[in-house]
Amino acid sequence: MPARLFLSSGDLVADRRFEFARDLQLKGDLVAAADLFAQAAELAPNFASAWFTLGEIREQLGQRDEAIAAFRRAHVADPEDRHGASLRLMRLGAEQLSDMPQAYVQALFDQYAPRFEAALVDDLGYRGPALLFKAVLSVRSAVRKPAFFKRAIDLGCGTGLAATAFAKEVDHFIGIDLSPRMIERARATGLYAELEVADMVQGLRSKPDGSADLILAADAMVYVADLMPVLAEAGRVLVAGGLLAFTVETHGGEDVIIGGGLRYAHSASYVRASIEAAGLRLSQCEDLSARNEDNVPAPGLVVVATRG
Repeated sequence: MPARLFLSSGDLVADRRFEFARDLQLKGDLVAAADLFAQAAELAPNFASAWFTLGEIREQLGQRDEAIAAFRRAHVADPEDRHGASLRLMRLGAEQLSDMPQAYVQALFDQYAPRFEAALVDDLGYRGPALLFKAVLSVRSAVRKPAFFKRAIDLGCGTGLAATAFAKEVDHFIGIDLSPRMIERARATGLYAELEVADMVQGLRSKPDGSADLILAADAMVYVADLMPVLAEAGRVLVAGGLLAFTVETHGGEDVIIGGGLRYAHSASYVRASIEAAGLRLSQCEDLSARNEDNVPAPGLVVVATRG
């Protein structure tokens, strides 16, 4: 995983207090660490990293109300919410579920980029692109069409793992990712004809109607609460008969939740209803896990939808 985000308070004494607190936290002395993080935040009231880490420890100690208060202070101190304090508040039930702050996702993956593939493939057993490739081949075979695509869009392209899986079947690949550092890595692969820094909806909105044969989103929808805007734009951009293939994490209940890994899990019924509402036709939806979480396969769905 990426290194922890640290935003300096601008106060040398407060920053040093933070570092002492981190040492205590890493040694497992959470009570003493919490006291030092609180001191650092008192010295620099807009010290977002201190408030955020204090919230994490309060949550670990079972002090829910104190954790909520600290996460709220972190969010106020950094309105862009690069630490993702709002996600912690959602998970604690203190805020309504909403989409992730763009600044959080960008900061997360900018930090993650240098060891993204090693962490995802080696540590988490990531298999999303291979599962999507198999699903797309299956759907194309069922309608007796070749699995070759003139123009494909890779949403949340990361370092290019999905493009690698589909490289021989796509003539012109467009990659879209919110992280500039991920885009740099994707460019180095030579697999993409075009690359742009944007979120998924923004990237699709810049594309003409009926301009893509295939749209992929491998392990990207887990960072989107409401799938409808992405699905609707994908439906507009796809040619008739074009495919949208994506993975999601899922759960046994209804609608959308935020899981312990701070990713969204979409129920199968929610995914089906969203695809139908976007004017797409569900071609395949399989219970398959794209990655591991705590060495156990994370419940997931591999989905292929077709523009009618």
